[in-house]
Amino acid sequence: MFTSYIAIGDSFTEGVGDELPDGRTRGWADFVALGLAQAAAANGDAGSVRYANLAIRGRKLGPLIAEQLPPAVDQRPELISLNGGGNDIMRPRVSIEAVAQQLVDAARTVTDAGIHLLLLSGANPSLHLPMGSLMRRRGNELDAAVRVHLPLDDVTYVDNWADERLWDIRYWSQDRLHLNPLGHARVASNVLTAFGVPVPAEWGVEEVAAGPASATSRRTADYYRRYVLPWVGRRLTGRSSGDGRTAKIAQLTVVDPTAMPPL
Repeated sequence: MFTSYIAIGDSFTEGVGDELPDGRTRGWADFVALGLAQAAAANGDAGSVRYANLAIRGRKLGPLIAEQLPPAVDQRPELISLNGGGNDIMRPRVSIEAVAQQLVDAARTVTDAGIHLLLLSGANPSLHLPMGSLMRRRGNELDAAVRVHLPLDDVTYVDNWADERLWDIRYWSQDRLHLNPLGHARVASNVLTAFGVPVPAEWGVEEVAAGPASATSRRTADYYRRYVLPWVGRRLTGRSSGDGRTAKIAQLTVVDPTAMPPL
């Protein structure tokens, strides 16, 4: 089991959509770190797991890798997770093959450093978004383009894009682009399961999954005003939601296995 873990990525990995009462974001990577810490504590190794999260929302894959991968590798964790490309496929023009190659090249950089890589796709929000069919097509193409290069030595791939449970609106936040706490918990359960680490029962992942699917809710004028128009405005002005932000946990930090705010 891994005792040091660094997550790099964009808003998906930063945890946007899973905001705590004090304003901090949590998210699936925090859940994974907590799951690792709880498993270590159950084996008598409490306090042995360290975690950092360098992800910053709004990052396209090129800047993401350039900014986050070197400091992650420099800290020499046992595990690095990488997700990216979601912001690229929402742009008017994108080379899916180029995005996939960037991910594979980054994977090799990590494994060449003797670090295990968790490569994972984001969940599929396309059923709930304007122009969702375009995003679904591009996401499918990116998923397929990455899979062509798999398996890779010392790489674990977790395909959340293909997890049909995550298509349900129950797992999405109000902006419908980012997962809510339940969605982030499910992604973390997918990761922990891939590593053979028990998923804490108190997360309620299986209980939620066993419930009936929800109907897709209608997009209202308020939805477009609050979420779509600001996104369009940032694209037109060249701004990003991550401008001026820094990593929420820049250095490997001991994970408290008892620290679990409620879902």
